[in-house]
Amino acid sequence: MHPVPNTSQVKITDTVRAIPKLAVLLFRAPPSNIAQIVLWPLKFIFCSIYLLFWPLDGLPGGGVYTNEYPRYLVRYWGQMWAARSHREYSIFHNLACKSPMPTPANSSVTVKSVTHSLHPRRLAIHGESGWNLCEDLDTIIHYHYVAISYRQSDIFQLGTDDEGKMREEERKNQFIDSVRSTTLKCGLQAYWLDLECLGVTTEEMNTDLYQMADIYRGAVFTLITLPESDNQHSIESWRSWGGRVWAFPETFLSRELRYQIGLDGPIIPITLYELANKAYENYTEETAIINAFSGKDRLGRLERLTYIKAAIWRRDLEKQPPQNRQQPKHLGTEDLSYPAERVYALMGFFEHRIMPSILETELQALARLSMANSSDRMAERMVSMLPQDIQPQACWYADNGQYGSQLWDIEPEVNVAGVTESGALVLDGCRATTIRWKNFPEVSFMTTESRRRTVAGTLPITLPVWVLNAAARMPHAATISVDSVFLASAVFMFGAAPFMIAYSISGRILATQPWLIGVKGIMSPKEAADRVYGATLSERQRLFFTPGGSLFAQPAEDNIRKGLESQYDEALRQARDDIYTLIDTCSGTMYYFTAKRPPTVCLFTGREGGLGRFVLCSENCVANELHKETVLRMPSYIHQAMVPCDWVAIASRRTT
Repeated sequence: MHPVPNTSQVKITDTVRAIPKLAVLLFRAPPSNIAQIVLWPLKFIFCSIYLLFWPLDGLPGGGVYTNEYPRYLVRYWGQMWAARSHREYSIFHNLACKSPMPTPANSSVTVKSVTHSLHPRRLAIHGESGWNLCEDLDTIIHYHYVAISYRQSDIFQLGTDDEGKMREEERKNQFIDSVRSTTLKCGLQAYWLDLECLGVTTEEMNTDLYQMADIYRGAVFTLITLPESDNQHSIESWRSWGGRVWAFPETFLSRELRYQIGLDGPIIPITLYELANKAYENYTEETAIINAFSGKDRLGRLERLTYIKAAIWRRDLEKQPPQNRQQPKHLGTEDLSYPAERVYALMGFFEHRIMPSILETELQALARLSMANSSDRMAERMVSMLPQDIQPQACWYADNGQYGSQLWDIEPEVNVAGVTESGALVLDGCRATTIRWKNFPEVSFMTTESRRRTVAGTLPITLPVWVLNAAARMPHAATISVDSVFLASAVFMFGAAPFMIAYSISGRILATQPWLIGVKGIMSPKEAADRVYGATLSERQRLFFTPGGSLFAQPAEDNIRKGLESQYDEALRQARDDIYTLIDTCSGTMYYFTAKRPPTVCLFTGREGGLGRFVLCSENCVANELHKETVLRMPSYIHQAMVPCDWVAIASRRTT
């Protein structure tokens, strides 16, 4: 724990007054060897001499006791990209009004019409004159239809030259003919296939692409089309189809599923369990979703949505930057239309949906979807999670928790007021405090009231008065007079002052002023207690290891809930440069944690498993944002000692 040269690190110090420290050294433990016995009188005399010249240093330190942590006074003052309240200014809303999403001419487009459609915009319908693409609403609503699901690379390859484009067009026509024949065989007169029914222009695609959830909901059944294989038991084509982003909405929002292998293969019904065995890896989320949608096991709404989100996020999304993603020609392609494509695929499972926009990132879209469905509070719960790896570009986002908890285990205590242009969440309702790194402060205590201790702590301050009066009267003859009384009183005070100081600080400590103190490196409870309680004679242990508040925590297995000292040994064994110690004087608990940068702010954001979730953040004063460094599980009651603060923004980018 030595400071690194040429950095802002400083040596560990405290501000405990010298006289109480000396009194503790003299009287907390008796001398145990000859050297201590010899030094004890010298320390005693030094304490009296020190008190003679600096008498005010003997006053009880720490100032007036308060039951609150230091206030966090900084607030977020910027504008929001998207706000929960319509009364707040929104950059996104302003841009959307100035540059609305291109839509077909002479059509009335609203969020409901795009995200809660009762019918497709276009259907392929078989009539007296054969197959025709129909956009007439009055005609479409009278036809039942089948929705086609496939993977583009399994049906045809995009041509790069004239020959390739001809081969591509030929394969497309064969596929369309097969779909039409299959539709008639199933006794239906209409189908929806993106190759024909998805709009060609950007305006039409903006309307069609995000009606997918409702298109598959409205179909009589969904037909999964797979390529032929030499091995009839091969599942490679199934896994290829199941790896698409839109595979989950198409599957779980459909009334019935059927599949066809090859362009002229038989139409075979398939259950969700059969589909899962063929198309999906054996993930826990997929299994839980299938059980829920098949009616076998009931899942809570948030639990089901969390599993679906995790499954969609694992689909084969391209890893290129959002601005480089190409607009798709159809749903079967692997190219995605908008940067937030996965969010728009997920929103089909939510009751309240958002208007898709190419202007926003995936983080901004996810925050908007969470705000639109405030009862789920998905973004608020993510803030309190500690993911395996806190991403520099999205510190509030979390798919999993290192503490073994899930999103539905978190009870959020904050609300998302909006999202910034950089993707940071603006939180309302936080309780916050600062973490002290400068040194150990002089902590005040609430003690039992005692007039004797008060008098004992006040009298040594008068020692210089007695000594000066006695010195002034020394030239006079020594008689049993006032002079002798002053001299005797001065000698008595000189010898008794250290005892009085020790008695004045020996009272029972009822409560300690709340502080969060950070130390770079690993400090033991005894070392920390000497800094915090160095001016008290109490021998009672007051700082303890956390039994389950950090990733280093190791609980005892006996009848008393406490943390084991082995977590201290484990932290020492790792010998990492990014390990920190946090001392909470309110609960008397110590935590070891790792962080990329030392956190300076602690936010209370939620509860889980009987403890509070406290997010430790570093600050970016230029961007007016915080960055999540780690999350600790601390006693919930200490949040009452934290003062509510104004809006804060959990940043999407780590500062350097």
